[in-house]
Order: sequence, then structure tokens, then C-alpha cells
Amino acid sequence: MPWKELSAKEMRFTCDPHRMPFETTAEVPLLEGMIGQARAVKAMEFGLRIKRPGYNIFMTGLTGTGKSSYARSVVEKIAAAEAVPDDWLYVYNFDNPGEPIAMPLPAGMGAVFCRQVEELLDDLKQAIPKAFDGEDYERQKAIFVKEFQEARSVLFEELNKAALEQGFALKRTSSGFLTVPVMNGEQIGEEEYAKLDQSVKEELEKKSTDVQLKAVEIMRRIQIAERELKDKFKRLDQRIGMAATGHLFSELLEEYASFPAVQKYLQAFQADVLSSMGEFRGEEEEQQLPLVWMRRQSQEQAEKRYKVNLLVDNRETGGAPMIYETNPSYYNLLGRVEYENRFGMVVTDFTMIKAGALHRANGGYLIVQARDVLTGMQSWEVLKRVLKTREIRIENMGEHYGLMAMSTLRPQPIPLNLKVVMIGSPQLYQLLYHYDEDFRKLFKIKADFDMEMELHDENMAKMAGFIAYHCEREGLRHFDRRAVAGVVEYSARLAEHQEKLSTRFNEIVELLFEADAWAELDGSGVVGAEQVKKALAEKIYRSNKYEQKIQEAVEKGQILLDLEGAKAGQVNALSVIDLGDYQFGRPSRITATAYLGRRGIVNIERESQLSGRLHDKGVLILSGYLGLRYGRQVPLNLSASLCFEQSYAGVDGDSASAAELFCLLSCLAGLPLKQNLAVTGSVNQKGEIQPVGGINSKIEGFFAACKTRGLSGDQGVVIPIQNSKHLMLNEEVIEAVKQGRFHLYCISTVDEGLELLSGVEAGTEQEEGGFPPGTFNAAVLAQLQRFNETLRGDKDDGDLPGREREEKHGCCGSGE
Repeated sequence: MPWKELSAKEMRFTCDPHRMPFETTAEVPLLEGMIGQARAVKAMEFGLRIKRPGYNIFMTGLTGTGKSSYARSVVEKIAAAEAVPDDWLYVYNFDNPGEPIAMPLPAGMGAVFCRQVEELLDDLKQAIPKAFDGEDYERQKAIFVKEFQEARSVLFEELNKAALEQGFALKRTSSGFLTVPVMNGEQIGEEEYAKLDQSVKEELEKKSTDVQLKAVEIMRRIQIAERELKDKFKRLDQRIGMAATGHLFSELLEEYASFPAVQKYLQAFQADVLSSMGEFRGEEEEQQLPLVWMRRQSQEQAEKRYKVNLLVDNRETGGAPMIYETNPSYYNLLGRVEYENRFGMVVTDFTMIKAGALHRANGGYLIVQARDVLTGMQSWEVLKRVLKTREIRIENMGEHYGLMAMSTLRPQPIPLNLKVVMIGSPQLYQLLYHYDEDFRKLFKIKADFDMEMELHDENMAKMAGFIAYHCEREGLRHFDRRAVAGVVEYSARLAEHQEKLSTRFNEIVELLFEADAWAELDGSGVVGAEQVKKALAEKIYRSNKYEQKIQEAVEKGQILLDLEGAKAGQVNALSVIDLGDYQFGRPSRITATAYLGRRGIVNIERESQLSGRLHDKGVLILSGYLGLRYGRQVPLNLSASLCFEQSYAGVDGDSASAAELFCLLSCLAGLPLKQNLAVTGSVNQKGEIQPVGGINSKIEGFFAACKTRGLSGDQGVVIPIQNSKHLMLNEEVIEAVKQGRFHLYCISTVDEGLELLSGVEAGTEQEEGGFPPGTFNAAVLAQLQRFNETLRGDKDDGDLPGREREEKHGCCGSGE
């Protein structure tokens, strides 16, 4: 017998609890590291150790394989052993206020420097007014004023003397000096001036011009004297200010002697203070802003330029920083310059510069989700830009797009030393690698997480450590050895393999939480196998509403299924319905008809646009098989149609191609197929049966349908032999197999399936051509030969009676 019937032991991996060397997970060492991801772990370790530009890491793999939690744990471990990066500050640029200066200081010194500058400002606000309140300052000012007044009096006297010598008296007006002619010791009025001779008037005007020129010269000399007075006041203020504040600055300059940027800033700070003594004394505000609240606000704004903006503070950081940014938007990554409304105007200053994730992670590691970065406006572009330029330059997004033109700050860029760890799906990795030319240059390390691992004692021990770790971290009850065995079996079921364990740890953690909840409801101190089974059963029950509806329809005959007897051109196929959180198998009837023609095989699902590309491919392969098996002996002059009966949604995948082929060959041969068996598997043009996915759900789905109608004892499923290792069937199916009420058969070729389903020998091709009489393939070939002869034969088919014409043309369909 070429096909094979599987025993119950071959249908499931059963974990022996006695292989667990403990009673409960309380005795198990907590898991350190990752389970079953040697390739990804090695890639991560290398990627985190290499400190070269472009060697950022892209972690890829299916959702739920523990990428995010592993990334955070391994990065934290490595970062903790590295040096703490510098603090970063923004300070006022006294030379160019629109470009604040970025200044680094060793970790922890940034906060100290901020406090010292605040204390310095407080000391200046006290020391400067006190220094200018002394009598010496006022006496010195009075001397300067007296000297100026005396010099001005001398100049005015010189001007008056020059005017008298020319015969004029001077009168001061708001616009300057007015010359009045003097004759015979008396000033003459306008009427008397008008009576003078023209020659006298001309002479007076000439002398008046000379006097006016002299007045201009005298006023220029007075203005020079005024400027000299102001300079004296300023030098006096600076001298007194230096005496009052010099020691304050010298202490800081000496403390930060090894930091040139800080020295330069403090020197500029001191120069600005010495040139702005009036602000500290409050004289200018009192003159220009008489209202108290306006003076106070103006003073606060003026003092802001002496503050320090501590952008990044690493005083509490242990090792290199590790930032996991959950919302990597443009501004959350790059930082921003904030604005505030002041008297109806939007204003900003360097103290309103805010750090982004790139600033906080600078000198360490930044972890982001690829999908979040790619869906954020300009997030991906800004991330690439900073990685390429290796500097963080804060820019307004509106200006970047040219949407707004407004005066704003342009902070100096900060050098970037950062490794980015991006987490995403395999599809995103492929898309970025092929369509973004920068991606392969910036993310040179790929850490690919597998969805399964080998099932052996070491990994089972690690699974127990994984359970123990979550029990301790989440405060769960510990699991006994039978419960751990149940979790291991569930992991194998997720992997759909008897020799593999799943690495979809999110789903395993869900089982741990739910089993713990059932243990609490049962009043149990530890989680046992019963609670694990209960959690799995309840998890299925919460999601299997549609599966139960379909089984009800099968029971009531609304979904047509023959589960006993035999019919030609009809077979039971199996498909999987995936609801996202739950998937289940559904049996479907496939029917075939074949008749004389040249259309070949018609896929009704495809014609009605309900077929996916993979299903279309599977149907097209059938034509290749027919051509290889029979077409070399007789031309294929046939038309055939295949249909998934009662299928009203899309059909995709090639797992039904074997069932469709059996159905079509049955129709051509006129030989019935057993309806108590269901078939799944794909087929190639050589007639080899290929493995398919969802094998457990398919078998359990057909078993449920048979159970609904009543198990007859001869029902079962035919699967590809390669799928035998993928079996992790539930206990109900296993028990039915043990009792001989349900069966599972494995096949590797089409011929094996034909013999199993029909009970007729398939027959192998003979050397002289054809197949042995009485075999399945001989019957198929005979029907194809009849089609061919009919096409070449009698042209008078219209004269034949209807029944004879039907038999001659060989039209076939489903029948007993």
C-alpha cells in the first residue's frame, strides 16, 4: 500500500512533564537573554559594538517575536557599560542674537553651570546698584559735569564775543541761535532794519553769516564735549562696574579655564554687563517705561539673555542614554523652538529651545518603530538627514516646506554621535532596501528574528526560565511542571511543527496571564495543567463564533457536504478562514464537469473574480499535469470547469489544487471518489503532492463537521506526507483516532491519492504507451481518446438521438 495511515502518536508532540527537572518555576533560574534567536542575537551584538557611521540596526521579523523587549534589554545592558555623554546647553549669542550658541559640558556640569550663572546674575543685580550708590561716584560725576559746564560756558562766551565784534547780539531759540544787529549800543528791530541802506544790509548779512558759521563751530565743539562727557560717564561706570563685578567673573573664568567655549561666553557676558550698567541700575527703564509692570516685564526680558538653557541634562544618566521613542514625530525627534504670545505678537528666544529624542539619545542609542517613523510627516526624512550630516539642526517644519516666512532663531547645530535601532516587519525592510537609496547606507546591520526555534531540552529549559521570569516580573503564580509542559505544547502548536517551538512570545505571555487568572478563580496557589487547558479553551471560545455558525449550517444541511458514499466529479476539500485573532478549517465541496471542447480547464472562481493569484496558478498547473500525463498520447480536446460550491467570498492559495485534480480526473474517468475523506495539498506538474499550511486547522475543521453529522468510523483526511511533522492536533481528534473513529492518511503522489480515494489501482504508464486496463489512468485516457475521436469523427452528430449523442461526446458531471 503506497499511501500511509498515521497512528495517534504521530499526530502530536506530547511533552513529558518528567523531562522538567523541577516541581514549579519558582525553582527555575530566570531567563537571561533571548530564546532561539542565535542569528538575530549575534547580529545585534555586532551591530551594537561597531562604532562606525552607517552601522545602524534594523530589527526585522514577525510581530510578537519579542523584538522590542529584547532591543530595550540588550541596549540597556550595553549602554550601562559605556561612558556618559556630555550635557548640552544653549546660551545667548551676544554677537549674533539670532543664532544661539550650543555649548557642551561634561555630564552633570551643565546643571552646575546653570546654577552658577543664576547666582552670578543675582550677585550682579545686588553688587552693581550698591557700587553706584556711593558718594565717590556722585562726586566724580559732579566733577565731570562741572568741567563740561565750564567748558561750555567758555565756548558760549567766545561765541558772544565774536558776535559783538561783528555787531550782533545772540538770542537762543529752540532751533539754535538768532543774530540781532546792534547799532549805537542798541539792538535794532525789523522796522529799523528795513530802513537801512541796501549796502548796509548786505554788510550786515555777510557778518551774520560769519557769526552763524562761528556758532555752528561752537555747537560742534560743545557736542564733542558732550560726547566726551558721556564717554567719561561710561568709563567711570565700567571702572566701577569692573571693580564691583570683576571678582565674580574671574572666579568662574578660573573654574572653567579648560573649557574655551565657556571662557569665550563668560568674557562676552562680562563685556555686555559692563556696557549695560544702566539696565542693572534701572535708570533706562524708569525713563522710558514709567509704568511699574512694564518696567518689570522689560527687565525680565532683558535678563533672559543672561540665562542658560540646559537642553540635555545627563547628571542622572548611568552610562550611555537609551531612548525608546514611542511617538517619533518631526518635532519629537528633532526638537523645536517654541513661541509665546506677548502683547499680541508671537515671540521666542533661546530659552524656548526644547530638546528632541535625538538630543536626549545623543552619545547613546535611539530605538524607534519603523512604521511610526514612516507614517510621521517628515520623520523619516529628518532621521536620514541627521544620520547623514551627523549633526542635529533644529528647524521649523513650516519654513522647511516654505509655508511661512517669519523671523525665528537658528540655533547652532549639535554634533551627533548616535546609533539608531529601528524595528519593523520584513515587508518594510524589503521596501526600504529596494526603493530608498539612503536606507542601505544608513542601516547596514540586519537583525532577522525567526518565528520558530528547535524543540530540544535546552530550549524547553529556556522556556521554563521565560515563564519564571514573567511570573516574577508580573507577579504571577508560578507554573508547575505539567503546566510548563502544556505551554511547551502550545508553543509547538503555534509553530505547527512537532520539532519546533514558536518564538511568538506575545501569544505565549497572553496564555501565562490568562492561566494565572483561572488559577486565581480556582483558588489555586500555582498554575497547573488544568488552568492552561482552561485558558486555551476559553481563548478559543471567545473567538470561534463564526466557526460554530458554519458547523451549525453543516449540521442542518444548509452547507452541502457528503460525508459518506462515493461520487464521481466531486470531492471534499479543506480551506482555512483567518479572522486575525483566530483561524479555523472549513470543509468545502469541489465539483468538476468535463466535456468535449477546446477551452481547457475553466476556473469558475476566477471567471467570477473570486479567485486569488495563487489559486489561479494552482488551477493552471492542472493543465500542465494533464498534458504531461496524457497529452503525449492523445491530444487534449476538452473543456472542463471546477467550482468551490457555496463559496461566496474570495478563494486564494493552492492547497486545494490536489483535490481539484482528483475531482477532475474522477469526472473524466467516470469513477467515484470516497466522500468520507477530505483532501488537502498542492500539486506540481510532475504529479507530486506538496505540503500546505494550516494543516491542523483543516483537519480539525473536517473532524468537527464529521462529529456534527456523527462519526462513522471510516472518515478521515488525506494530507501530503511532508505535513506529517506539522501535526499538532487537539486531544479530541487524537482520542478519536485512538478509538478508530477517525483516520489520517499521507500521500506523496497523485496516483497514491487516486488509489486511496477511489479504491481503484492508478496504473503506471507502459513502455508501449497507455495504461494497464482497468486502472484509473486507463479510464481517464480512454475518455480523452473518445473526445479526440469524436472531434475528428462523425459530422452527423445532429442525426443521433440525444442520449447517444451525449454518450458519444462524453459529457460528465457528479454522479453515483
